[in-house]
Amino acid sequence: MAFTLRTKQSAPDPARALKVLDTLRDPVVLIDAEDYIAFANLEAEYFFSSSQSQLAKSKIQDFVPFSSPLLALVEQVREHESPVNEYRVDLSSPRLGTDRIVDVHVTPVADEPGAMVIVFRERSMADKFDRQMTHRGAARSVTGLASMLGHEIKNPLSGIRGAAQLLEAAVSDEDRALTGLIRDETDRIVSLVDRMEVFSDERPIEREPVNIHVVLDRVHQIAASGFARNIEFQKFYDPSLPMVLGNKDQLIQVFLNLVKNASEACENRDNAQIRLRTAFRPGVRLSIPGANERVALPLEFSVEDNGPGVPEDIQMHMFDPFITTKPNGSGLGLALVAKIVGDHGGVIECDSQPNKTIFRILMPAAPSASLELVQPVSGESQS
Repeated sequence: MAFTLRTKQSAPDPARALKVLDTLRDPVVLIDAEDYIAFANLEAEYFFSSSQSQLAKSKIQDFVPFSSPLLALVEQVREHESPVNEYRVDLSSPRLGTDRIVDVHVTPVADEPGAMVIVFRERSMADKFDRQMTHRGAARSVTGLASMLGHEIKNPLSGIRGAAQLLEAAVSDEDRALTGLIRDETDRIVSLVDRMEVFSDERPIEREPVNIHVVLDRVHQIAASGFARNIEFQKFYDPSLPMVLGNKDQLIQVFLNLVKNASEACENRDNAQIRLRTAFRPGVRLSIPGANERVALPLEFSVEDNGPGVPEDIQMHMFDPFITTKPNGSGLGLALVAKIVGDHGGVIECDSQPNKTIFRILMPAAPSASLELVQPVSGESQS
């Protein structure tokens, strides 16, 4: 599409201006002299978890704590009529959730006394990237342990199981139950060791351009016909998304694990929902070990549920091995997810609060992906 430069005589196009604001990945709001939200871009709607119509009925005070530094910044700009920047402002509240640390830019609007534009830039994303490096290292720290367990535990267990089988033929029926218990518990330990040995696999993965919507639809099909048959699924696919550079089978394993966790979190709710979302996030770059330059991670895939949320005391460590909230869980599922995502050159992070938990994965696009776009398999951008 060809664009022509606007001449001095031509009037600004409001519709185009709104489209530009909606492409920004930072929340932007316009408040009037009475602090009512007169405008919010799409990212702001997502940030405040409210639609444009809901925001238009609200004041900025409705979303932030009473003593929030943001309100003091607004008054400062209104008094001095000059823009202000403030870094690491805590907007955490029951409505916005925990860990909402942002950089804020507030600037007055010319010719509209008392009105101002507020731009938020989430610091939590950068902080979570830093934590992701720790998560990745923690997952790989299991490698040595897994290798040791494979050699030092599985061999003796094999002997114990064999001895139990020999005893089973020579003991009474009452004692035979005990030998069966020995075999079952031995098999359970071997199964756990087998799961840990996955972490010791350091072979390079085979990657190719993958249609992520095919992956998500396969996961949805498996879940909806099995463990998540009573849960409503919603899909929000970006039809212009390029191919992801990855291993299809491993990506299915990643999202199947996340969807299973989401289904277990919200299965007891009357309106249990899981949302699968894909989006393009230009400008997201990350410095990772072994790379000489910052790596672009423009593809965002998320799994969202409306369960009770992850307990706050384990949110910082949820991708570490052996961390779990399940009574019978091993704590290896999310650690394995973090390892696979890391092996793909991506990162995973989680935002959680009551009624809303989102796992987001950021990954690189295939090298030639700019010329090849994926399409939702169903032909619809959302359902």
